[in-house]
Amino acid sequence: MLRTLASKATLTRSARRAFSTTARRTHTPLSALSTTPEFSNSVRQGTIPAFRLLGPDGALTDDAAAQSWVEKAKEVDGDKLKRMLEVMTMMPILDQILYSSQRQGRISFYMTAYGEEGTVVGSAAAWENDDEVFAQYREVGVLLWRGYPLSSLMAQVFSTKNDAATKGRQMPVHYGSREHHFHTISSPLGTQLPQAAGAAYALKRTPGRENSCVVCYAGEGATSEGDFHAALNMASVLGGPLVYVVRLLSLSRGVQNNGFAISTPVSQQYAGDGIAARGPGYGIDTVRVDGNDPLAVYLACKEARRRAVEGQKPVLVEAMTYRVGHHSTSDDSSAYRSPTAVESVKKLDSPLHRLRKYLESLPTPLWSTEHETKVKDTSKRAILKEFSKAEKDKKPPLGYMFGDVFAPRTGDGEASELERPQREQKEELKRLIEKWGETDGWKKELEKFDGGRAAVDKW
Repeated sequence: MLRTLASKATLTRSARRAFSTTARRTHTPLSALSTTPEFSNSVRQGTIPAFRLLGPDGALTDDAAAQSWVEKAKEVDGDKLKRMLEVMTMMPILDQILYSSQRQGRISFYMTAYGEEGTVVGSAAAWENDDEVFAQYREVGVLLWRGYPLSSLMAQVFSTKNDAATKGRQMPVHYGSREHHFHTISSPLGTQLPQAAGAAYALKRTPGRENSCVVCYAGEGATSEGDFHAALNMASVLGGPLVYVVRLLSLSRGVQNNGFAISTPVSQQYAGDGIAARGPGYGIDTVRVDGNDPLAVYLACKEARRRAVEGQKPVLVEAMTYRVGHHSTSDDSSAYRSPTAVESVKKLDSPLHRLRKYLESLPTPLWSTEHETKVKDTSKRAILKEFSKAEKDKKPPLGYMFGDVFAPRTGDGEASELERPQREQKEELKRLIEKWGETDGWKKELEKFDGGRAAVDKW
């Protein structure tokens, strides 16, 4: 009996060692000890400073403490800076055309990136083209930087049969492209945050992707969701190369905070020092940057990516910028903020103006009025060309709405092996079309879909 008990005890100890995930160690205090209680509500004295190199006038800082970063700024490839401004110049033109088209009833919804071009494009230029991007709503500039075709963009916005990413089943601006490593945007706020943490952990465990990174964008409103905290905790514990870029809608000086998550001011979202103060609480390297300074955004994100990849860990970048436009076509921001204040920011702190002035001031100027006029004209022509094509294209076949989620699609675009609820829904739709399909209203709508009534008759 004693021999048996001894044997069981040995097995138990062996099992504990086999299944243990943490080496045995003597436990020590997690921090220094104090004989008096010390309360703290910040990670540093005062507010966290925002990294800035270009002032509102486009001039590089002459601060002696910044000289090493000024030198790095001067080493940035001129062609890259020029292309950054070209993409930034294109974005407001795209936004104006599509925003106006929604007001005319030609598309159902749209969201602009007015005022945030520096954060979006400055960061996009810092990533490698195979870095996995989880975006929120205003990051179309990342796709444009990566060469995403305007034809694909318009196909998504108009929900046409050529919408390869979402097959006409997503709201406008919910882009996605496997080829461009841009994961499809979701409407629910903050869902991309934990998804990115999981993707970073997957990259960490994937041979051959050691030099790739995950990038996740979010606005300050998303950080008020529980998903934000779950994501940061997951990312910090599991590790993996990941850069979170949070757009804090504030004046870039980092003093007067005029940020809004739609109509909710930041004063009703949090009481701390922005979003950057939260990173250290999760053990995450964090930097705050002037989001209206494209050059500073680029260098900060480049350094954040280096730290994330080399350390296989998350990094948080908070970009202080300002949403000049309305939150979306469903919003009228004049109801909760002063139009005068918005116009003031547009005139005094434009990211396009900053980068333009900087490129014009170089010993060999990289920008001119003539080149800007050419970029604007070329961009507008290209946008309107694809806009006109997409507006005339058919919607995907009606059968597409039943495929992919619950059952695969066959070669002809129809779903096979549907579950009972979807099969019944499909049969009900066919019954209704057979009953009403020849009436004027139904007939007109059916003509908008590829294959029309004839495709439904084949079901």
